[in-house]
Amino acid sequence: MTNQLELRKQRYLGASVVLSGGVLVGAINIYLAASLLPSAVADLGGEGFYAWNMTVYLVAMVIATMLTGRYLARWGNVGAYLIGFATFAAGSLACAASPAMAVLLVSRGVQGLGAGLLSGLGFAVIRAALPPRLWTRGTALMSAMYGVGNFAGPALGGLFAQLGSWRVAFVTMAVLGIGCAAIVPRVLPRGERAGVRVPIPALSMLLIAAAAGAVSVAGVVDGTAAKAGCIAAALLLVAGFVAHERRSELRVFPRTTYERGASLKWVYLTLGLLAFGVAAESFLPLFGQRLAGLPPLVAGFFAAAISLGWSLTQILGSSVTGRRAVRGLRVLGPVLLAAGLAVQGLVMRENPLVWVPVLFLAGAGIGLAYPHLSVAAMSSTQDPEEGGRAAAGIATVTSLSIAYGTAVAGALVNLGGASTLDAARNMFFGLAAVCAVGALTSARGNRA
Repeated sequence: MTNQLELRKQRYLGASVVLSGGVLVGAINIYLAASLLPSAVADLGGEGFYAWNMTVYLVAMVIATMLTGRYLARWGNVGAYLIGFATFAAGSLACAASPAMAVLLVSRGVQGLGAGLLSGLGFAVIRAALPPRLWTRGTALMSAMYGVGNFAGPALGGLFAQLGSWRVAFVTMAVLGIGCAAIVPRVLPRGERAGVRVPIPALSMLLIAAAAGAVSVAGVVDGTAAKAGCIAAALLLVAGFVAHERRSELRVFPRTTYERGASLKWVYLTLGLLAFGVAAESFLPLFGQRLAGLPPLVAGFFAAAISLGWSLTQILGSSVTGRRAVRGLRVLGPVLLAAGLAVQGLVMRENPLVWVPVLFLAGAGIGLAYPHLSVAAMSSTQDPEEGGRAAAGIATVTSLSIAYGTAVAGALVNLGGASTLDAARNMFFGLAAVCAVGALTSARGNRA
């Protein structure tokens, strides 16, 4: 009996490493390339395509998360994970070997497809890899990887760029992916493998990919009017996506999402609004350098305070099990996030040491609510197939919300004009107002 328990614990630990490792490599690479691109441009040229590296990667991620259920149905847990890690590693190695910026862009797209599939699989496979009593902690560990990735990506990218080894950074990520893939067959249940081609909801995917593309383009075009137009187009495309999904039999999200009185739509909305607030980190290094006179490396670490609060609090908050306490944390999280962002807008002129606890508080709001909301999504149906689709939807919502939040933050910063202080306050107050809506959607989900 003791040996069986030990073997089971080892398998759960190995599964947790694979699930969280898949999410981590994708999260790191969102911002890793941003730190490496100046060195890559100096080597390859193609400065005009600079901003498109992030756009291509994020759009590819969103598309791949929507394919998670199809890969699981055709290849099973192990097969789908091996395909995800192989795609990610191939894309990373292609990035490292790129002879021109156009090739790097295509390689980033391949890398993003692998990262998106791994992110979706992490939340979908947890239902089979871990027992229900560990879902909350497992989900907390995986979602904490977004915070760790936001912290580690710029740091690793900056380190390799400083060493003049931007290609080695991509090789390192490929090795990390291959290392995780090596233990997949030993720690994950194979799952049911239908071996048949599952129909793809092509129109739904086209609409949401176009929305992701419009949002990402908003982050790279000049002018507030152009950014606002892209964001408006993205909203219309999302509305079209929802309208189509409600009527279609072939959809991305489970049927429960669109049923009257069901809580899943409110859970997804709250998760999206929490991820929306992470966009503040994209501009914090700029504000730290211009308003507080911080060196670039120090400003980068100050900016990671939100991710640090998210990651650390998530591990602690996941241990809460009481039904009333869990419901309270789901509402408290968006409140803390919005409050932290609003207060940060007020203290932008203060000593930057004051920024750290305020930003940590904002990140703690994400960490307290995110794992419990994720479990609520996974538990929204008893149907295993629909449950896997609901779980994979967490990664889709998170990836799309981070992209959308970054675009909106960029538009708010532009509204500040030449004043860095006005730009910072516009962004923080604007993001705080949006994130505060999460308290209402979470309360609505609790009632449902």
